[in-house]
Amino acid sequence: MVHLLVFVCTLGLRSARGEEMVVALDQAQTDIKFTLADVLHTVHGTFQLKNGTIRYDPATGKAGGEVIVDVASGNTGGGARDRKMHKEVLESSRFPVAVFMPATVDGRFAPQGPSELEVHGLFQIHGAAHELTLHAHVETNGDHTTVVLTSELPYTQWGIKNPSTLFLRVSDKVSLEIHATGSVSRH
Repeated sequence: MVHLLVFVCTLGLRSARGEEMVVALDQAQTDIKFTLADVLHTVHGTFQLKNGTIRYDPATGKAGGEVIVDVASGNTGGGARDRKMHKEVLESSRFPVAVFMPATVDGRFAPQGPSELEVHGLFQIHGAAHELTLHAHVETNGDHTTVVLTSELPYTQWGIKNPSTLFLRVSDKVSLEIHATGSVSRH
């Protein structure tokens, strides 16, 4: 069902002066949300961030770090639905975390103000790694940054069970949206 998002980040970036910038995500100020559409209603849920670090060099477009999501924290507000999601779909007892590992970034990073970027990397979930691109809207102000990351995850193509039943048909993709706040340091 919704088995997405491992988003814990530290973002290492190089400014126009060649400094490396590192953004450490604040777990308490990060919201990971997912949406799974079906024919009758849409299911909304959340996951918790375990931690995160992302590094980025605007001169080369190379990135690093990892964003770690607590899959076992997945919650839709429906007891029976959540039990099925954890036991049959996400298998969160076997695969308790998901991890996004950024590799490259496309777009121009602004050391101050807004930036629109595409972050490419590997997303490890349910025991396998998959290529994933996240659209990132970044707002940087001094030593503070906010990031909104979005993507659609083709979970059934990744071998994760579709929770559809005879009468309930859900999408084979889940929408992911992450709102994160972090501190920026320059090295």
